[in-house]
Amino acid sequence: MSGLQAALTALDDWPAARAAAAVVTAEGIAAAHGPIDEVFPLASVTKPLAVLSALVAVEEGAIDLEDPADPEVVPGASVRHLMSHASGLAPEGRLRSFPPATRRVYSNIGIERLGELVAHGSGLDFSAYVAEALLEPLGLGATQMSGSPARDGRSSVRDLARVAQELLAPTGWLHPTTLADATTVQYPGLRGVLPGFGGQDPNDWGLGFEIRSHKHPHWTGTTNSPATYGHFGQSGTMFWIDPVARLGLVVLTDQAFGAWAAQAWPRLSDAVLAG
Repeated sequence: MSGLQAALTALDDWPAARAAAAVVTAEGIAAAHGPIDEVFPLASVTKPLAVLSALVAVEEGAIDLEDPADPEVVPGASVRHLMSHASGLAPEGRLRSFPPATRRVYSNIGIERLGELVAHGSGLDFSAYVAEALLEPLGLGATQMSGSPARDGRSSVRDLARVAQELLAPTGWLHPTTLADATTVQYPGLRGVLPGFGGQDPNDWGLGFEIRSHKHPHWTGTTNSPATYGHFGQSGTMFWIDPVARLGLVVLTDQAFGAWAAQAWPRLSDAVLAG
């Protein structure tokens, strides 16, 4: 058994009835464990898929990163602010928490607003746009993106591993400058709360991706590089890409996020990076 495969057997000791994982390289899945074709609720892991789809809309000219986000509620905020949780929109509800680019406010309503803007600009329902922009080009046959673009997606480890592979070894689906922008800190220096892990200063984000930087505590490993980016969800789901290690990790479970995940995910991440 390879070191990567052995690392993934840790899932068998987790308090989840169903758990699946894959380690991903530029060539695809390097090791896997559990039912990687089973479809799990993604919760907030839906967000990066929604933002990647919206970035296709940017490249197609349906929206622009500098378009107004919601002038009535957060004047001065743009689509870029929405994608990086810097718009000042409240976590829930169409309310202003802060002026744009003054605090990192993790906002479900901000991603939902992004979906509305893509739908308006493209003339398609957002779920239909995601199907054309993301699911079909990358062959994500198990992924469903109906409902809220902030939390209602469903997918499999195999599908998310394909997304991770595309990020590690781009085929041209998105332009390299777009991907570089998405994985670079937007509005550096903003502090904020990382759900489940408390206040972080700074609380760095790219476009749709949380960037590890030097956050502590954190859900990735102690040996993940500061450039690591990804997302996790309250349904017990997570994925990260470490561009320095040239590895990705995808984990989906049926056990809600809690103290178990805050301990198990970093241990697994370190084991994968050591494997």
